[in-house]
Amino acid sequence: MHWINVVSLTILFMSGLHIFNAHPTLNWGVSSYTNRPAVLEISAQETDDEDATPSAKPNVQGILTVFGHEFDTTGFLGARLKADGSTDTNAFPLWMTIPGAYSLAEARDWHFFFAWLFVINGVIYLLYGWFSGHLKRDMAPTVPELRNIGTSIKDHVQFKHPTGEAATRYNVLQKLAYLIVIFVLLPLIILMGMAMSPGLDSLLTGWVDLFGGRQSARTIHFVVAWLLVAFVLIHVFEVLISGLFNHMRSMITGYYRIPADPVSGEKS
Repeated sequence: MHWINVVSLTILFMSGLHIFNAHPTLNWGVSSYTNRPAVLEISAQETDDEDATPSAKPNVQGILTVFGHEFDTTGFLGARLKADGSTDTNAFPLWMTIPGAYSLAEARDWHFFFAWLFVINGVIYLLYGWFSGHLKRDMAPTVPELRNIGTSIKDHVQFKHPTGEAATRYNVLQKLAYLIVIFVLLPLIILMGMAMSPGLDSLLTGWVDLFGGRQSARTIHFVVAWLLVAFVLIHVFEVLISGLFNHMRSMITGYYRIPADPVSGEKS
């Protein structure tokens, strides 16, 4: 289930960026045609500045606008110089997207197929977690753990990792992070994806307005997607610094070497 999620989320993110390229603007409200400033916009515009960054040639500048504040993102967002000398003016570079060549229809096919795979896999995981006791046994933080959350934060900042028997259990920050992802971020991003569907909006009217409208749902969907990326980056970083080989071996074979306890010296 973990590796199905890895594949699904990767393709969902990359195809989602491709879909975003078709309308690289985030708005708040029911419609984007309200003359109100966009929350976020990635654009490209011609420039006559002879001193422009070389990557901006031929005279195209990439601009990221966030709450009315403009940032020059030439070379990454909005405008990039391609190897053949032409300029790519997609919001996100096509190497970050699926498919690699611009096609909104194909991107939607990739996105919706893996969205269903991701949802079905998630439902199976929740059923397994509930009936096996995994969620209650391994994910629910205890009162003592919550009281000592400050110590856990300090240990993480100092890159101190649990040893001995404690290494076989999730720490309180892991538990809270997983619970937030599983029961807040993932349901929210799925619900906001559904809110963008005209068919669902017409079938069940009114519920989308609870989130501010379809454009608000699109903005929330985009923001939560990047929050999930941040979670994945931190997750992978922690795996790397706490023993990559040991973790990967345990995920594949079930064998996990417990780091020695500095007090008792015991290890397994």
